[in-house]
Amino acid sequence: MRAVCLKHVSFEGPGIFAKHLNGRGVTVEQYLVPYDGLPNDPGDLLIVMGGPMSANDPDPWMAQEVAFIQAAMLAGQPVLGICLGSQLMAKAVGAQVRPGRALEIGMTPIRLTVDGKKDPVFGRFPDTFDVFEWHGEVFDLPAGCVALAGSTIAPVQAFRYGSHAYGLLFHLEMEQSGIDALCRECSEDVARSGLQPAALLAQALPHLPHLHARAGVLIDHLLALPR
Repeated sequence: MRAVCLKHVSFEGPGIFAKHLNGRGVTVEQYLVPYDGLPNDPGDLLIVMGGPMSANDPDPWMAQEVAFIQAAMLAGQPVLGICLGSQLMAKAVGAQVRPGRALEIGMTPIRLTVDGKKDPVFGRFPDTFDVFEWHGEVFDLPAGCVALAGSTIAPVQAFRYGSHAYGLLFHLEMEQSGIDALCRECSEDVARSGLQPAALLAQALPHLPHLHARAGVLIDHLLALPR
């Protein structure tokens, strides 16, 4: 099996997702879309990662990527979007992406919705748990989608389209090296949040094993879907 991972900046990669996939015998092909362009097909699992740009930016490559994601979602292909990736998924099926009331950076509690508690993936998670966030934009629930979790700032933190596509505004995949890279490459966000990189890392580290375990549950579900 092949997983295709669309990246938008070099420092936001698949993280623990790649380790879960490799451990299950799945190869991971990575494409830095603004420079490499799009692959020929979405593979057996399409993963769309984050990035500091906006889903509303006018770059031609972004419109092309939204169309690529839309085609995969409508075709019933397994799709997983993270942060910007979830915003692009939401936009692909008609939702508005807009600025949130505030930045959400670092560990943030999210709450499962009624539908989230019944979801085959999120229903295996606690009703409330902390996730790692790094975003300033949010989105409305796309038509035909199910809201799975929310927070105070972002009412839709996770959604499902059909049975095969999951959009997560937060990061289950983040490893220590990824947090260090975000603090280094997106230092203006850190300054705006009023936090210090060391505090962000210290806050997140105890939670990473739990997030990585939940990432594995999600990956297992997506790989088991009929194709």
